[in-house]
Amino acid sequence: MTDRTDIDALIDLMARLPGLGPRSARRAVLHLIAKRGPLLTPLAALMQTVADTARECLNCGNIGTADICPICADDRRATGVICVVEDVADLWAMERSGTFRGRYHVLGGTLSALDSIGPEELHIPRLVDRVAAEEVTEVILALNATVDGQTTAHYIADQLEGRVALSSLAQGVPIGGELDYLDDGTITAALNARKPL
Repeated sequence: MTDRTDIDALIDLMARLPGLGPRSARRAVLHLIAKRGPLLTPLAALMQTVADTARECLNCGNIGTADICPICADDRRATGVICVVEDVADLWAMERSGTFRGRYHVLGGTLSALDSIGPEELHIPRLVDRVAAEEVTEVILALNATVDGQTTAHYIADQLEGRVALSSLAQGVPIGGELDYLDDGTITAALNARKPL
């Protein structure tokens, strides 16, 4: 039988996951224990497999099980366009849309003087090297509309100025959005990006 201290340790570890606090983690662990056969045992085995096989793509920084991810290995992808994102979750969100058919570059975060994160801590030098080596014609900066995201976008734009066409995602009112529920920054961005009808 599992000692209670192991269960408490599991709850503590689960509570460190994004979106889970101590109470949610406790509920999740108790549910997993109650569903040990159909849920906990396969989950534990799969987590071990992922721990053993998951790796970062040597080219773009995506997460997969091979040195080169399926996106980078896909010959049908446009090789002249790179979409730069902050992290793998952003890459996967872009892929869910099914719209972008180029390649990606995962920075691994954003520049932040407060957190001592400079260009060398991110994959910015590797991006500059890729632009030259892969004959890239356009770089799309799909970074979050935060202060750090915009600072990072400006830094990358300075590094690549004159080498490649640069663009960024449009910002503003989302489809189905109501003005009353939007923050001031979103409304300002939407006004600044307005287009004629």
